[in-house]
Amino acid sequence: MNTLTKEIKISGVGIHSGVPVNMVIKPSRKPGIFFKRTDLKYSGLIPAVFDNVGETTMRNTTIGGKNGVHVQTIEHLMATFFVLGIDSAIIEIDGPETPIMDGSAFEFFNALKESVNKKTNMKKIIVKKTVIAKRNELVKYMPFWKRIKTTVLNHTIWRRGNGYVKLSPNANGLLIDATLVYNDKIIGTQSYSCLLDGTKKSVDNFVKNISKARTFGKYSEWDYLKAHGMGRGANENNVIVLNKDGDGTLNKLHYKDEFVRHKIIDAIGDMFTSSGFIYGHLESYKGSHALNNLVLRKLFSDKSNYEIV
Repeated sequence: MNTLTKEIKISGVGIHSGVPVNMVIKPSRKPGIFFKRTDLKYSGLIPAVFDNVGETTMRNTTIGGKNGVHVQTIEHLMATFFVLGIDSAIIEIDGPETPIMDGSAFEFFNALKESVNKKTNMKKIIVKKTVIAKRNELVKYMPFWKRIKTTVLNHTIWRRGNGYVKLSPNANGLLIDATLVYNDKIIGTQSYSCLLDGTKKSVDNFVKNISKARTFGKYSEWDYLKAHGMGRGANENNVIVLNKDGDGTLNKLHYKDEFVRHKIIDAIGDMFTSSGFIYGHLESYKGSHALNNLVLRKLFSDKSNYEIV
């Protein structure tokens, strides 16, 4: 079990809520990553685990009930915990969403890297059998009312969707192969791979080649997103903004293929809701937070799919 040597305070604004938020990441002797809402009269510990993920349709990962005690957009912080090997912490937060910082994992990493009290290796979750989550399966896992609404309003999207996330055995660590396919010329088709095996080399590779990759969105979507409770804290300092034609960005890229590298951060953070170090090959084609969560639910639905070491 690995935690922190001291409390770390981080402040910022939620990218979707637009609400200023303060976080205190505290050392813990309790195994697992837990959040606690200090702005609410009563908030117990909210476990950051896959079967407590309540919402993924807002282009993020939310733990807890959407209409109850919850915390949104945990994936970038969770990715940082995973890379640093932190598997025990309590995050006290006075708002509904973690701060977006610069839109990547870089600032979280810098804030935490000198305070890791790493004594043991994380629990290993070894993938034994291949499991796959397909985009056209997502509807049947929704609540009935939401399934009907989605089917009626967006049936063509679900029928044509061919995205998937697959987990298969890999003995060397967490190997991630991600591919994005967008109509926007600045993105197009992008692929990127990385191996996380707990070594200094893999951590250094993450910091140099992945950690600065920011979330992204289209300028033309901002009014719609804000009207639907999303993107209210987004600006050119924390989001890559695509221009209205989709052939360029309004701010400078850190990497030419920064878009797919950010999806790697999202995937790492979502995989860490497994509460362990997954040893497997994650293939993500047109992936999403919803598919990442579904593939974990499928993995853990049958004990023959995995082994815990």
